[in-house]
Formats: sequence, C-alpha cells, structure tokens
Amino acid sequence: MADKKANNNKNKLKKLLTTGRGPEEAENWMFSLIPVTVAFAFYIVFITASDLQNKGIFIAYGAAAGFVGLETYWILRGWRRNHGSTVFMGVLGVAATLGILNLYLSLM
Repeated sequence: MADKKANNNKNKLKKLLTTGRGPEEAENWMFSLIPVTVAFAFYIVFITASDLQNKGIFIAYGAAAGFVGLETYWILRGWRRNHGSTVFMGVLGVAATLGILNLYLSLM
C-alpha cells in the first residue's frame, strides 16, 4: 500500500514537471481578473462612503484577500491539470501579495 502511494506521488510530481500549457491559459487568467476587479470596485465605493477612520487599511486587506483568493483558485486549477508552472506562479503570487501587504502595513 505504501509503495503504491509513493508511486502515485512520483507520478504526480512527474506530471507537474512535464505537462505543458497553452497560450490560452494566460488568456483565461486575464479573463478571471474581470470579476475580481468589478467586486473590488464595489468594495472601494462601499469603504469610501463609510465612516471608517482607517480606510486605507481596509482597502489594502480587501485587495490582498481578493488576489490571494484568485491565486489560490489558480493553484488548485494548476494542480488538477498538472500544470506545475501554474502552481508555482500561484504560490509566488500569494507570497508577493502578502509581502506587499506586510510592507504597506509596516509603512502605515
């Protein structure tokens, strides 16, 4: 049983490293930004119309949450389709988003 599981893990790793993706993957990624952008626009309108004192922090957290959610979707999609580069770029995107958020919060 353990040998079969280890073999499946090796096969998954091999698939992640060798499966290619087409140029339509970038188009799909760009298209997936549209709903996040629309939702973020409504979020900004709501936050700016409210009486919150630290609006910048709420906007920063909202932007980070939206991008982390989108990148998590792409990580899972890449995992299911055996696109290692999509998984890798998704993880880098999450790390970059959290790093930028941390930098912004440290400057406030």
